[in-house]
Amino acid sequence: MKACPKCDQQNPDGALFCSHCGTAFSAASPALDEAQLWRTFIGPSKSLFLSLKRGISFESAENRYLEHFRKFSSTAQPRFALTWHWPAFLFDPFLWFLYRKMYLYAFIYAVGPVLSVYLTGDFTVGVVWRIMAGASANYIYFWHVKEHLAGIRAQGGLDGSARERLLRDLGGVQPYVIWLGVALHILLLMAVLAGLREEPQGEKFKKGSPVPGRFF
Repeated sequence: MKACPKCDQQNPDGALFCSHCGTAFSAASPALDEAQLWRTFIGPSKSLFLSLKRGISFESAENRYLEHFRKFSSTAQPRFALTWHWPAFLFDPFLWFLYRKMYLYAFIYAVGPVLSVYLTGDFTVGVVWRIMAGASANYIYFWHVKEHLAGIRAQGGLDGSARERLLRDLGGVQPYVIWLGVALHILLLMAVLAGLREEPQGEKFKKGSPVPGRFF
C-alpha cells in the first residue's frame, strides 16, 4: 500500500491514481531540492510580521524564516546572529514553541517563568523570559528544522509520499494552539478583572462603622 501525497489515502502499490482524490502517482518520486525541503518542513502558513523596514505585514512564514536562516548559515559553520521574533515576545513563548512543535522549549518556557517568579517573588521576571525568547526563537527554530531534516535524510528507502508525510508530521504548525492561546488569555483576563472587582479587606470597615466583637 502507498499513501496519496495529497490526502494520505492508502492505495494499492500498483495504483496510478488516488482512489479518494484522484491525484496521479508519479512513476518515480523526484528528490526535493534543499530549499524545498526547508519550505515543506516550515509549512505554507501565513504569519503576522513586524519590522522597522516593512512595517506590519501578513506574509508566508517560510519566506521570512528562510530569510533569517540565511543569516545563521552565512559561514561554513552555523553561528548565532541577532534577530528578533515578535510573536515569541508579544505572545506567551510557551504557546509559540508549542505551535511550532518544539516541545522541549515549550516545557522550558511553561515552567521557567513560573519557577522564576516563585523563587524571586518578582512578577516582572517574566519580561526577561520574553526578551530571551524574542532574541533566540529564530535561531532555535533554525536548529530544530536543521536537525529534523538531517534525521529524515538519514532514513533510507523513503519514497516521495512517505517523505512528504514525515515532513508534515514533524514540521508545520499545530493550529489548535491558536485556540488554546485565545482560551488561556480569556481566562487570564477574567482572573484580572475578578481581582480588580474584589473589595480590599480593609475597606469593609470604614471609619465610624462598628467593628465585629466590639460594642463601644
